[in-house]
Amino acid sequence: MDYQKILREIEVEINALPDDGTVANYIPELAKVNPDRFGIHLTTVRNEHYAVGDSEVKFSIQSISKVFSLAMAFSLLGEKLWKRVGVEPSGNPFNSIVQLEYEHGIPRNPFVNAGALVVVDVLLSELKDPKGDLFAFVRSLTGSKDISYNPVVAQSEKETGHLNTAFVHMMKAKGNIVNDADDILEFYYKQCSIEMNCRELAEAFLHFGDNGLAYTHAGFSLTMSQVKRLNALMLSCGFYDESGQFAFKVGLAGKSGVGGGIAAVYPEEFAVAVWSPRLNKKGNSVRGFHSLELLTTKSESSIF
Repeated sequence: MDYQKILREIEVEINALPDDGTVANYIPELAKVNPDRFGIHLTTVRNEHYAVGDSEVKFSIQSISKVFSLAMAFSLLGEKLWKRVGVEPSGNPFNSIVQLEYEHGIPRNPFVNAGALVVVDVLLSELKDPKGDLFAFVRSLTGSKDISYNPVVAQSEKETGHLNTAFVHMMKAKGNIVNDADDILEFYYKQCSIEMNCRELAEAFLHFGDNGLAYTHAGFSLTMSQVKRLNALMLSCGFYDESGQFAFKVGLAGKSGVGGGIAAVYPEEFAVAVWSPRLNKKGNSVRGFHSLELLTTKSESSIF
């Protein structure tokens, strides 16, 4: 498969598209990002690398980080984790509070904001140095020591994250939060403001591709069955309330973030990351979504 040729074709087609979508302007720092950035990096299980565009430029990965914290929490608690957070698609926006009230403080899945906050609560309870362990884990996945968070973006999210504050306090009132609300939110905003480039994201997600290697990184281990379950969650819940469309049109497990990034996995073959900051109304990258649809069409590599 000539992946480099396919990526070049995708870049040409993407550049010909109209400038649909807008950056995530409800987070002031993200509103400052150049909306015309575009990059893709694809890494195979054979350690082959293919890239086009701004694939080496770091950006705020936002909700993609929820996959990393979830992997850590699943390693720590195993099946006990699912008593506190569900595994069903929400059908609602990632920041909707209505469903959380109806379901007695148990988030529908770990990729909506409320679910990710429960995962953070688990990490704060189980780890002596949760922030240090998170960065060690992500650095181990990527093989890069140059992974950190952007404190300006984290502060910007903190100043505008009123719904996240409401989530934590509602769940605490329902008995599903243990730690101090401010500690949870501080960790969460640092997690979401992690900066990576497409190459680093593709490297990190390749480990979820079940390529026959043991999943053990920085002291956190997952069984083959647990890795498959994480992939199932990414497929069904990884794209907010547009996850069905992504499965239908792209056919890969993955996760998006409002920083404009999408990372996805084709098991036993490759992981790919794409970045384009313009988002659709669901919070997914317009060009990123279309790029991955083109990738699986041209390479005939859908999991279905």
